[in-house]
Amino acid sequence: MEDLSYPIGRFTPESELTEGKRITLINEITAAPAALREAVHGMTKAQLDTPYRPGGWTVRQVVHHLPDSHMNAYMRFRLALTEDEPTIKPYDQAGWANLPDATSADVEISLKLFENLHHRWVFLLRSMKPEEFMRSFRHPESGVQKLDTTLQMYAWHGKHHIAHITSLRKRMGW
Repeated sequence: MEDLSYPIGRFTPESELTEGKRITLINEITAAPAALREAVHGMTKAQLDTPYRPGGWTVRQVVHHLPDSHMNAYMRFRLALTEDEPTIKPYDQAGWANLPDATSADVEISLKLFENLHHRWVFLLRSMKPEEFMRSFRHPESGVQKLDTTLQMYAWHGKHHIAHITSLRKRMGW
């Protein structure tokens, strides 16, 4: 039976990345906006307002969550590249997902935001030297995080949430 919470499995980071693997991960981040747009293409308002699983966020909330989350990741990269192990500020993902702009706004707003954010973030990622991926930040809840691990997390994160949408569409025959 499909795990509705983790349709592609849980995040499992690799301890060390090759340059080739980093390129693959950056390409996955590059592809996420088009994959998200395709995942919601043609969906009705009622479909967008359908939870991807019982008790889960609606498709609309997932679409708005992705740029919220990836903006935070982009800022974490920038902080780690310009400061020595900065402590980042976490945010309440569920709280953000329940704000009116996440529950009611047109998804096109976040589709465009996600696309533009990723253009900028990918530019930064592709300009980084291998040793810069070893830089880190401190998360108050989970400790020190290397950028190499964060890169893996967000390549997975985009695919994870897009799979929430595509697996819902498949289950519902949309």
